[in-house]
Amino acid sequence: MKKLILMLGLVLTMLLVHSSQSFALIQSHDSTAISDDIQFTEIGSPADSAANAIVKDSVKKDTVKAAAVIKPVKEIQQTEQEKTLWQTFIQGLIGGFIAFLMPCIFPMVPLTVSFFTKKAGSRKKGIGQAVIYGLSIIVIYVAFGLLITLLFGSAKLNELSSSGWFNFTFFILLIVFAISFFGAFEITLPSSFVNKIDQKADDTKGLGGIFFMAASLALVSFSCTGPIIGTLLVQASSKGEILAPAIGMFGFALALALPFTLSAIFPGFLSSMPKSGGWLNSVKVCLGFLELALALKFLSAADLVWHWEWFDREIFLVLWIVIFFLMGIYILGKIKFSHDSDVPYVSVPRLFFAILSFSFAMYLVPGLWGAPVNILSGIAPPLNTQDFILGGNSGGSSQGTSDFPAVVKYNDVLHPPHGFNAFFDLDEGLAYAKKVNKPVLIDFTGHACVNCRKMEDKVWIDPQVGHLIKDEYVLIQLYVDERSVKMPPEKVHYSKILRTTTDDLGRWNGDFQATTYNSNSQPFYVLGGHDLAPLVAPQGAIFDAKEYAAYLQSGLDKFKASKK
Repeated sequence: MKKLILMLGLVLTMLLVHSSQSFALIQSHDSTAISDDIQFTEIGSPADSAANAIVKDSVKKDTVKAAAVIKPVKEIQQTEQEKTLWQTFIQGLIGGFIAFLMPCIFPMVPLTVSFFTKKAGSRKKGIGQAVIYGLSIIVIYVAFGLLITLLFGSAKLNELSSSGWFNFTFFILLIVFAISFFGAFEITLPSSFVNKIDQKADDTKGLGGIFFMAASLALVSFSCTGPIIGTLLVQASSKGEILAPAIGMFGFALALALPFTLSAIFPGFLSSMPKSGGWLNSVKVCLGFLELALALKFLSAADLVWHWEWFDREIFLVLWIVIFFLMGIYILGKIKFSHDSDVPYVSVPRLFFAILSFSFAMYLVPGLWGAPVNILSGIAPPLNTQDFILGGNSGGSSQGTSDFPAVVKYNDVLHPPHGFNAFFDLDEGLAYAKKVNKPVLIDFTGHACVNCRKMEDKVWIDPQVGHLIKDEYVLIQLYVDERSVKMPPEKVHYSKILRTTTDDLGRWNGDFQATTYNSNSQPFYVLGGHDLAPLVAPQGAIFDAKEYAAYLQSGLDKFKASKK
């Protein structure tokens, strides 16, 4: 009973943390990649001027110039960077604990501890060496995370995570990992390479031997940890924060190394641990179901970026319903894979976890007719991809959009959230705002931006928020990862911040956001007047509908006051 509670509790916890990705309820960015080239200036300083607000290589004269951004933007970005890193660390920690329960790691605990105790000659010395062993595991995985950071800068990580090829590649990888977890084959490193590390650990004495033994553990356990590390690194990279991969690996390695160290320090801890057996393979298979479900998130992102428009929301939900229904059947022992043991009877823990899996599948069913399904906000495709929605529009009634243009620029490839009207070109949206005398809500967003979708699916559907956006503001959505729309020659220029030319709409919008508002994170909301200067401090994601409505109202009040 204790085994199954430990097993499925961690597996389901991983799902909930991944799906919500918002343990901080307010202002959590999907990516907070602030380029090292961006310089924040103090208000009133010589560098703070309209001339410096937009660098000379960024925006041509025919584009509206924005005023300098107010000082609180820097403080907001620093706070959200910290939240992003904590979020990544927690995800790594949970991934490490789940990896510890894998069949190629869990049985090694008593063997490793016994080895250190015998090698040291005394329990005290064995404990010291076990601590060094645990630290070596952490160093190895953190070094791997730092390598990812060195290979890709923060801006490149952000661009990569929103790339169609990046998302489609990881969709394929997660499918392969899931099939491996189901027992079809085992992913291993070349045996010659692993054997050399093992031999090095045996031949080397002292700290070097302990380090190589830790490296041997990392390599031997690759078939189990590889899928978890791969998923973790993808999520960390999608944050755009330059330290995210290293922080994620630190959390993963800490959780993985902790049981080894504790088992040596407290022998009673080792004796109280569950014995290895068939339940370990059940953990592996359940994780395979989760990998299969999460792989669809990356396929959805690729579909949105490439505008395939075939992997709709209802197709996504149907597949998730089937996956979790099958997972529930597996937990009951009605599906058996090649490495599974017989389940002669259904224990109470198995029954309860099967009920949870079936209940989650049933919870998703109303989403096929347009129900919000909040737990999948940001993971499932947006509501505007769904063919049939029961109940019509959401987000409150709209009385002020009767004169909205029937056709706007780029609406052949870009679509607003369900029930809203939006412009996708800055100049066109600003011209309309001047015409109707309303402030603008500039929404820097992206196809692969998880928190952007969560805001639209969970917050914008609130009647008060929907009313303010639709009736009091002119919504301008600027996609920073739109690659299919090419910019006219007069708008193409070299961006020092992005270190590339703004030859497509996404790069142009990204450069405009970075150079004008000193930010390269999404979602990023700017409530601006007709000069594009922020009426109040720009904000990231605010998952509390009342607080976000208050934020919108504060900008509206400032705009109306400026017109008196």
